[in-house]
Amino acid sequence: MPFVFSRIFSPVSTEETPNASPGPVNARTVLRAVNLTAGYGQHPAIHHVDFALKSGSLTALVGPNGAGKSTLLKVLASRLPLMGGRLESEAGGRVAYLPQLSQMDRQFPLSVRALVEQGLWRERGLLGRTSHGMRHRVEGALHTVGLEGFESRLVGALSGGQFQRALFARMLVQQADVLLLDEPFAAVDERTTAALMRAIQTWHAEGRTVVAVVHDLALVRQWFPETLILARHLVAHGTTIDVLTDANWRRAQTMLEPFDDDAPLCQEDRHPGDSVPEGLRK
Repeated sequence: MPFVFSRIFSPVSTEETPNASPGPVNARTVLRAVNLTAGYGQHPAIHHVDFALKSGSLTALVGPNGAGKSTLLKVLASRLPLMGGRLESEAGGRVAYLPQLSQMDRQFPLSVRALVEQGLWRERGLLGRTSHGMRHRVEGALHTVGLEGFESRLVGALSGGQFQRALFARMLVQQADVLLLDEPFAAVDERTTAALMRAIQTWHAEGRTVVAVVHDLALVRQWFPETLILARHLVAHGTTIDVLTDANWRRAQTMLEPFDDDAPLCQEDRHPGDSVPEGLRK
């Protein structure tokens, strides 16, 4: 499936973006948000956001509750249209998106192996044959997340952590260029978190671009080289050691305004430095 974004799309430009992370040395830009605004109904949840992601970067997306983190991932995954600005991507890139675990339906009678094999659909189609190589990848993915021996178990019989591991295994076999994870460590134990981090480290080592919404800041400092702090607006984006500071976190708490049903729409043609509409001022 082509890496196409909703409503406003253009190839990645060479123009510098404010607060863009340097990313891996000499890496190319694969995603760039320019003055991006998105939300629900007529009300923006995030507005006038600028950042760039480099190929092979591993980025934690953090911020207070209600900061718009899930909204941003949905935009990057083409699950939510833009209200303003533009999103640029590298032509031909493939994206995989993992929503929050609470949004997943596990009632369909599907085995763990069948769930993981769904990640092969780009290669084999819906009714195509699973080759020996594909089966080997599925087995390797299940090993990576610690689910050997669970192949025949129905997903409805799994615990929340086991189901999250199975979803990670499905993403492992997809071989996508960009992976977007919404709260992958929520409601899972330390053992599952360690297994999922091994999968993320595998993607990172393979040069894939990974963005994950993470609430545990200690985990961010330990494993994620880059951090993007969001509070409806972009607070900061760059190397974790420089971005994840007490000062930036206090700023994020200050910037996060309550959702206002009476606030006017953002002006789509606003540029950085322009005045903010009255209903969006801090």
